[in-house]
Amino acid sequence: MFITRESDYAVRVIRALAGEQRLSVSEICERESITAPFAYKILKKLQKSGIVRGFRGVHGGYSLNRQPDEMTLFDVYSAIDPDLFIIECMDPGRKCLRDGENGIPCLVHRELEAIQMEFWNLLKRKTLQQIMDGE
Repeated sequence: MFITRESDYAVRVIRALAGEQRLSVSEICERESITAPFAYKILKKLQKSGIVRGFRGVHGGYSLNRQPDEMTLFDVYSAIDPDLFIIECMDPGRKCLRDGENGIPCLVHRELEAIQMEFWNLLKRKTLQQIMDGE
């Protein structure tokens, strides 16, 4: 799994909303150079995960539901791509065809599990506020 452009842009959306009461989609798009259709798709996922809040009506728009010091890259990336696995066989919903075949564990699978956990831990090590502050 690669970190997708959609995940990268989701962090940009949060950066635009940080410190703001409410922004329209067009304001977010202008600040972060994102197209409106892409922004709407991202905002829908962020809203579903509880990271942003949407407001309807003439004075509608979006605001953060969680502050940057309350979330990490892992939170944002997994909201956009719940299957945040480096390879398909890391997904607990999928069976690794080689792991346990003929009673023999797949040692590559075991090593990739450790790498997967380290990847997630790296994404969780700093809050978005720390990243935006350059810490």
